[in-house]
Amino acid sequence: MRTYRARRGSRRLSAALALASVALITAACGSSGSGGSANSGGSGGSGSGAAAGETVPTASMPVLQKIGKGEGKLNLIAWEGYLQPQWVKPFEQQTGCQVNAKYAGSSDEMVALMKDGGGGQYDMVSSSGDADLRILYAGDARPVNISLIPSWKDFFPAFQSPPFNTINGVHYGVSLQWGPNVLMYSKKAFPTPPTSWSVIYDSKYKGQVTVPDNPIQIADAALYLEKHQPSLGIKDPYELTQPQLQAAVSLLAKQRPLIEKYWDLASQEIFDFKNGNATVGAGWPYQVSALKADKFAIGDTIPSEGATGWADTWMLAAKAPDINCAYMWMRYISTPQVQAEQAVNYGETPDNKLACSYMDKIQAGSCALYHANAPLSYFNSIALWKTPIATCDNGKPDCMPYADWVSAWNTQVK
Repeated sequence: MRTYRARRGSRRLSAALALASVALITAACGSSGSGGSANSGGSGGSGSGAAAGETVPTASMPVLQKIGKGEGKLNLIAWEGYLQPQWVKPFEQQTGCQVNAKYAGSSDEMVALMKDGGGGQYDMVSSSGDADLRILYAGDARPVNISLIPSWKDFFPAFQSPPFNTINGVHYGVSLQWGPNVLMYSKKAFPTPPTSWSVIYDSKYKGQVTVPDNPIQIADAALYLEKHQPSLGIKDPYELTQPQLQAAVSLLAKQRPLIEKYWDLASQEIFDFKNGNATVGAGWPYQVSALKADKFAIGDTIPSEGATGWADTWMLAAKAPDINCAYMWMRYISTPQVQAEQAVNYGETPDNKLACSYMDKIQAGSCALYHANAPLSYFNSIALWKTPIATCDNGKPDCMPYADWVSAWNTQVK
């Protein structure tokens, strides 16, 4: 069983590390600039993710105009499972670039490894939405010439220039894969499928609920409260004022007695469902796929309130020593065949819209299973992760930064 972490986003996050990394963007940033509502899925390809009145420190760095001879190596910071031999070995054979992997167990660890532009050691990082802005506004990623990546034009529009990796029209990497955080349920325990996240807050299921061990889970609670307590005025689950954050944290604190496990690893949630320890919870399509493969009667859905989701980017380090190999990697990993391979292997959704047919050749039905052919309405129901920062989209410094989320998760929820 592959031991993928809770969206690789945090075991019990180090408050000191989070405070240090978030302090940079709290001081420097105005807004994450998603430009959309909580259910806008990150608002797609606007590329307008600029903080109010601020720029990324590396924005004026020159971009590569032509891919030259490879340097012979490529040092990548990645989530475990993102550098499998099935697609890494062919890349090495085609380019002569030897891939050296540094696997990170959390977004905080990725931010730390990318400090000082990767320190002249690392070339790229497969960062998620809860880390992207921390890396960008710390000046640790550099602009990318997207015209050197031909398959980029085949990406779904929402992932061509998304606000989590494209600021003021400047790309700092290339989008990779994404996935929703779905409501999972045992069909035996729920002969009638649930339609709301309310089941994971219902005392009827005390000791049967499982959710990720991750402060970004606060956004899931906020998304629920947006619909069920409109008087709170929540418009974006990642932009919460102090009263809104406290309301979400209070909901999660009340949920605590219902929790069977805050899971760190996907394998833990799979185990708990298979063994009857959990009957309902939040997870990913990967767990659903694994349970179905084991003939377990599992169901999943995007509830009426919508769902949160993650999206990953191969981001180019500001001091990348192997820039030609890095561009070769971005060009290669963006092709539909390779995106399909990773999507099926990992259990996520490719950003290249042409990957669907290749997925089904690898595993029949996988395109539909991972929603690679889903309509726009499905994507629009997903609020993609972004880094909570102190200045709201309206320019007011009323929102609570990520450090406060981490503190609340560790001291009030857990």
